[in-house]
This record gives sequence, C-alpha cells and structure tokens, in this order.
Amino acid sequence: MQILLSEEELSQGVARLAEHVRHDLGQQPLTVVGVLTGSIVLVADLIRRLDCPVRVGMVWASSYRGTATRPGQLDLRLDLLPDLTNQHVLVVDDIFDTGHTLKALLTELEQRGAASVRSLVLLRKIGRAEVAIEPDYVGFEIPDRFVVGYGLDFDDGWRHLPYLAALDADEIASGKPRAISQVGAIERSTDTP
Repeated sequence: MQILLSEEELSQGVARLAEHVRHDLGQQPLTVVGVLTGSIVLVADLIRRLDCPVRVGMVWASSYRGTATRPGQLDLRLDLLPDLTNQHVLVVDDIFDTGHTLKALLTELEQRGAASVRSLVLLRKIGRAEVAIEPDYVGFEIPDRFVVGYGLDFDDGWRHLPYLAALDADEIASGKPRAISQVGAIERSTDTP
C-alpha cells in the first residue's frame, strides 16, 4: 500500500472544493446528494465547510463488487432522495473513473425537476473516462491505480483510513493489503470548469 494523499492534503482539497462551491452558488439553498458508500467521509467534511442552507440526501450506486477493481454493471437506488423540485443540487461522489455512474445519476436527478444539477468528485482517474461529461468540481487527479481510504474501499474494508492509499497488484490479487510503504506524489487539480 502506498499513500497518495495525506490526511492534510485531503483536508486542504476539500476546503478548496467547498470554496469553489461557495463562490459559484453563494447563499442559495443547496441539496447535497452523496453517493453511498464511498462519499460519506467527503460529504461530512464538505457540508461542514459550506455556509449556505444545506439539505442532504443519499443515493446508492455500485458498479464494483467484492474484490473487483474494474467497474461492472451499474446498480442505482434512489429511494433515499428528498424532493428535488426546483432545488439546486450538488451530486458528491468519491471518484470519477469511467464516468458512467455520474452520467446516469445526473440524468436521473435532472428528470426530477431540479433547478440545477452540478457534480463534485474528490478524485478523477487520469485517462479512464468513457463518457463525454466532466465533473463540475474535481479535488485531485490520480493515476489509474486502485485506491482505498477516506471512504473508498477494497472488499468493504479500508474506508476508515484518514489518507488515500493505492494498492499494489499483488495486494489486489491476494486480497490482502499490507501496511503503508511510502508516500508518492500525484498531480493535483484545482481546476473547475
């Protein structure tokens, strides 16, 4: 396991994301829709940095199962959503990989009568997108590695880590991640379209 983003770097990234959201949306009431389960840590940290009226809803979306490291069929459950009619909505997800999950969610939420729908992701994997959309807000760009921590998991474990770590191929193959080895550098993105 190799640390890609430290606890401090993640905190700074979330603060940057919150600042961009505040700049763009001001004091308008906002409905934050978190994507379970990977975004729970991000949603908690993000909403505490917003100063507008915030409602929170959650959706369940999964295309990874068990020890899979590549997405499979997408399964969406939207029954936990509040009424979105005429609401400004911010979809918050942990990672933008192929983009199919975010694209499907944005389509579903727009059909529910929202005044606006924007998207925020903590991570965007470089070179993996298979859709024409891009998130409105991106915390960090990361290489095409399988990552855990800060809400992201491997076989339902490792979400609790306060940092983001990449698993090595042998750890994935064995299903047994090891202790942290070293700190690696990644390209940071503070761009928002």
